[in-house]
Amino acid sequence: MSDPRSDPRQDILACACDLYLSRGLDGFSMRGLAKAVGVTAPALYRHYDGREAVLAAVMRQAYRAFTSYIYRALEAPTPLERLSRAGEGYLDFALEHPRWYAIMFSGPERLGMTKLPEDIEAMGCAIHQLWIDRVGECMRAGILADGEPLDTSLTMWAHAHGLVQLFHQGHLGKDVQAFRRMFQESGIRLMGGLGNEDFEAQNRGAPREPAARLQTTR
Repeated sequence: MSDPRSDPRQDILACACDLYLSRGLDGFSMRGLAKAVGVTAPALYRHYDGREAVLAAVMRQAYRAFTSYIYRALEAPTPLERLSRAGEGYLDFALEHPRWYAIMFSGPERLGMTKLPEDIEAMGCAIHQLWIDRVGECMRAGILADGEPLDTSLTMWAHAHGLVQLFHQGHLGKDVQAFRRMFQESGIRLMGGLGNEDFEAQNRGAPREPAARLQTTR
């Protein structure tokens, strides 16, 4: 049962997040959510008019929290520190709020929506633009190689997101502090580049061969 002193909406959203992540959209219903929260279905409908509205509220809550973590970077005094703190905020949020992190990267179709509500979409765009701006100012300061800030920011995000997903799925162990060190060191390697000057010279403008299929083991 819910604690009568707690905010009923917070209880609903916490249970909704757990229910969606454990059962998926097909296993998510207002009746099942009401049971998980410990209220009647009519009581639940007094707060939200359906499962889409509930899941949108979860997404909205997650994005607001994520924004607060990322925007701390703007307090730093230099371009490199702002970029670094943005990365730290990203990692802190992913590790401290894994359920929110997981649901944030569920596409709207997986949430039963044709598209995200405009306010949530705007928050996502603002976060994306913050990353692009951090990369762009580091390029202008000569810290990062010149290029298209969008392309570089996407590469950096894909790297960070991939590592977080692997950790959340248990492929990189369970030691949070060890993962933090690995995440930071891996980011430094990415920033510094893995190839030497000969590698870059040989591959710049070279015809691309089809990528080999990865063979993974468990």
